[in-house]
Amino acid sequence: MKKTALLIIAFVTFSCTNAQKTAFSKKALSETLLTTAGKQTSFQNILKNYKGKTTVIEVWASWCGDCVKAMPKIKELQEQNKNVSFVFLSMDKTADKWKEGIQKHELKGDHYMANDGMKGVFGQAIDLDWVPRYIIIDQTGKIALYRAIETDFDQINATLKQFQ
Repeated sequence: MKKTALLIIAFVTFSCTNAQKTAFSKKALSETLLTTAGKQTSFQNILKNYKGKTTVIEVWASWCGDCVKAMPKIKELQEQNKNVSFVFLSMDKTADKWKEGIQKHELKGDHYMANDGMKGVFGQAIDLDWVPRYIIIDQTGKIALYRAIETDFDQINATLKQFQ
């Protein structure tokens, strides 16, 4: 009986932590990120720029090997979805490394950097446990896909096809 109870608790806990959310928390929305111009802007203001548009958010870092390996896939995704906006949120530790990464990998889209890295307040507010991480926002501002990683491009493509 105890083993069964532990299995149920473990399953419920795992299921809840990997749940797909449909909206960002107030904490996430209020957090600020650095713009390429060196100014701070709230995540809520960033999202407002894409109201009415399907948007793919990639959370990445220049030091992340999996992020670099997935870049051809994200570029292919951009090529196949010209009507979709792409936003890159960096978890780099310094603005110099972040900007070097944007240039080196020729990332097309809008770019922002978290102020306190992957394990910081913003990372925690979006339940960040891996990079790259992909989030898809639909035209109404609702999260259509909350947690996808570099091995989930079939799921990412299927989600985007719903909005074409």
